[in-house]
Amino acid sequence: MESLQPRHGLATASSGWIDVSIAGRLRKANHFGPFHPRNPQQQSRTGKAKDARGKGKNEMHMNFWTRSLTFRLLSLALVMLGMSAGALGQFRVAITIAPPALPVYEQPVCPGDGYIWTPGYWYWDDDADDYYWVPGTWVEAPEVGYLWTPGYWGWGGDAFIFHEGYWGPEVGFYGGINYGFGYFGVGFAGGRWDNGHFFYNRAVSNVNVTNIHNVYNTTVVNNTTINRVSYNGGNGGVEARATAQEEAAARQRHVPPVAAQTQHVQAARSNQQLRASVNRGKPPIAATDKPGEFSGRSAMAAKEAGAPYHPPANRGAAEPKGNEQPNRAGESRPAEESSRPASAVHPKDLPAIEHPTAPNTGNAKADQKYQRQQEKLNAQQEKERQQLQQKQDQEHQQAAQQKADAAKTQQLEAKHQQQTQQLQQRHATQQQQMQQRQQAARPSAPPPHKG
Repeated sequence: MESLQPRHGLATASSGWIDVSIAGRLRKANHFGPFHPRNPQQQSRTGKAKDARGKGKNEMHMNFWTRSLTFRLLSLALVMLGMSAGALGQFRVAITIAPPALPVYEQPVCPGDGYIWTPGYWYWDDDADDYYWVPGTWVEAPEVGYLWTPGYWGWGGDAFIFHEGYWGPEVGFYGGINYGFGYFGVGFAGGRWDNGHFFYNRAVSNVNVTNIHNVYNTTVVNNTTINRVSYNGGNGGVEARATAQEEAAARQRHVPPVAAQTQHVQAARSNQQLRASVNRGKPPIAATDKPGEFSGRSAMAAKEAGAPYHPPANRGAAEPKGNEQPNRAGESRPAEESSRPASAVHPKDLPAIEHPTAPNTGNAKADQKYQRQQEKLNAQQEKERQQLQQKQDQEHQQAAQQKADAAKTQQLEAKHQQQTQQLQQRHATQQQQMQQRQQAARPSAPPPHKG
């Protein structure tokens, strides 16, 4: 089964939540930084459910940075003021390089009743300065009657902005991107809720009817040329705008990506083979039957890249290639800017928690004890990351529902950035203290033998 089918009346494109990095990713984004029994009834176009982030030279650098930051924040404010109420509060990354085309892949078999397909998409890793593929996967709906609105990349005038996906009673706007498997640019034709059960449309969903009986078969007619553009707007992007009904869906009660989806993204980020610069637009793991399961027969490799991959080797070049966007005339990027460390705005933007090598003191019992302590600490820190991410996602939803203006959204992102940095610093201290305790408890080496 091929992953993409055309959506009537549009070309096609990609996926996402508001993440405006105040400083950290400005070095990466040239303009401003980055702050988851049969019933033949036809599925509605909106996908409506039936159930219900010194002095001298140093002083000069600081002055430049202050001016640059001010300009970019003003640019951000203008972009946000131009966004619809439904989109406000829903972008997480801003970058000037367009994402690669969507790869061609097959959908794995649905693992069980109640799982809903969430399509794969390209996401940005600021530390690696590269896009990476987040495999499509089946996810259990967080509530009966809830459907998934995929995230998407959209051109905001100065940068590509990623609008995060969400769960809700209706499918909202996802950029007109044709992700396939029922997500053809508008709504969802892959299934529907009916009397507390999810019914799968076998015409577009890969379901084993031996295990799942609540299916139907409704052919989806598409009359447009297939393409695999993964973003909305800008040069070569999908020309689609949210309808009034889609904007209304965006204002309804939402549930952010569940923990399994967040962990799925983190696992993808830590997999080198999923980086676009490595797989050249053809990820070896394009889809999985469950979140995070990147091995085994259910992990589906991409058949081919959606389009020839052109790496952004020289972003400052006068003639950009392929998915690279040109710099603005007169803008330059100082050498010291590339050495600034990235500053995460949200926990999901942090690097994966490092797992120190297993201790080897020669005392197997002590080594096992140290290993258990380390695993317990890592699990606790991962839990704290997820809890903070969920809290921040809820605050994003509240801001969107209250139609927060650009100034309030910037304040919220600055608050989130401070929370995330404090969490990161606390966790780094805990890891250091753990290592120090273990080192102190280890037996000292015997003095050298004097001959």
